[in-house]
Amino acid sequence: MTELKQGVGPQYTRIVSLGAARGDLVVPNADLIEPIDSSDEWIRQRTGIIERRRASKGIDAVDLAETAAREAIEKAGIAPEKIGAVLVSTISNVAVTPSMAALLADRIGVSPAPAYDISAACAGYTYGIAQADALIRAGAAEYVLVVGAEKLSQYVIPTDRSISFLLGDGAGAAVIGPADEPGISASVWGSDGSKWGAVGMSATFEQFLDGDSEWPYMRQDGQTVFRWAVWEMAKVAQQALEAAGVTADELVAFVPHQANMRIIDELAKQLKLPEHVAIGRDIATTGNTSAASIPLATHRLLEEQPELSGGLSLQIGFGAGLVFGAQVVRLP
Repeated sequence: MTELKQGVGPQYTRIVSLGAARGDLVVPNADLIEPIDSSDEWIRQRTGIIERRRASKGIDAVDLAETAAREAIEKAGIAPEKIGAVLVSTISNVAVTPSMAALLADRIGVSPAPAYDISAACAGYTYGIAQADALIRAGAAEYVLVVGAEKLSQYVIPTDRSISFLLGDGAGAAVIGPADEPGISASVWGSDGSKWGAVGMSATFEQFLDGDSEWPYMRQDGQTVFRWAVWEMAKVAQQALEAAGVTADELVAFVPHQANMRIIDELAKQLKLPEHVAIGRDIATTGNTSAASIPLATHRLLEEQPELSGGLSLQIGFGAGLVFGAQVVRLP
């Protein structure tokens, strides 16, 4: 029997570099409070958000993705042709098909690299990191570009009190490549479809076309999502530490999905993180950018505290699906 050849790659991978892009518009709470009959104080207390970044009309998520990707590739110091795959985590492509990833690959000059979108909402970036790690170690690519890119403002209605005031626009990119030592741990990821309706769209496109609903917009059952995120995701974060073979004492950073400042604070409390562990908190001025939030928060953390470079960071994403993903990574 003929023996098939299989790809063999390096034993270890790491995040080589990061890139970031945020919407060009600064939207303070004051601009949003009248339609939801609320106040700046109420939004700050419930979410920790002071303002969020949103993209002007004519700027799509792929434009933000391109900016972030170009920065990440430049920082990686590699030729674009070295990128062997492009993974874009997004829920805000302007079309159901074709993928945002294929367009991005062409724009940044890495075609004919394989390119595909990942629809895992706020866990999308961690899903992308898990897949990039596997692709490289399997010999399917030398370097992989992972991007979380969202323009969530296009799915907002001003009167929604459940999630609209949380959402922002942005993109975060990471170049993943081979390493001499482990830089990305085993991932803990999964889903809970029994809570499929807890966060997502207000209606289906079929309902909209049939005239049974208005244009679908983002909405959530806040209490369900909050309880799930705090209690269940604390367990997942702990499992990720165990899968990586490290303890919280060995971390230099914790970067959760920027869903809500109260959730971030409660997760840190549940994990009993030591004082020396820096916590990524990008939500106050960027908002919740779904798949883009972890790379954006990590990018900002390294800008503010460059001494964290090379240390271990626990990252966890969770959101619509409900889906979740977590891993420990060595910061670039």
